[in-house]
Amino acid sequence: MELIDVMLKRRSTRKFSDEPITKSELDKILQAALLAPTSMNRKPCNFMVVEREETLEELSKSKDHGADLIKGANKAIVVVGDTMIADTWIEDSSIALTYMHLMATELGLGSCWVQIHLRSKNGKDSEEIVRDILKIDDHYRIVGIMALGHSEDIPDAHTLDDIDKNKIHFLV
Repeated sequence: MELIDVMLKRRSTRKFSDEPITKSELDKILQAALLAPTSMNRKPCNFMVVEREETLEELSKSKDHGADLIKGANKAIVVVGDTMIADTWIEDSSIALTYMHLMATELGLGSCWVQIHLRSKNGKDSEEIVRDILKIDDHYRIVGIMALGHSEDIPDAHTLDDIDKNKIHFLV
């Protein structure tokens, strides 16, 4: 598959089957995350792989809307940016999440990026909730969580006709 095909095929999946992700599949997704570029190659991101159903359930309650799907995932990868290493943790984490999303698509897996940064649960900061669940220090920030699993519910791929070329502006 060409990269453009993977990009067109990448869709967010919110329903997962009970089929486990293999070690090989997980390794490839984590390799993709580690290959993601970072500002000045500082590599501030850490990747916490969550497999325990109880922890997936807790994470699924970390924000008011849009995290429920985590409890049905086979695994979730919490991308944790170390603010003591780089001030570009938002950008670096976002790129890593994108690379994982694309690799999951390449492997035929379902995936969904669950936004945590700037979200809340009953008025409490979602990042704080996730840090409490994972027992990590305050200088670590969380842009998002990648929910992963096999799925029969992956939406159809986009087509090149779906692209809004009106968003492109040439300056002459």
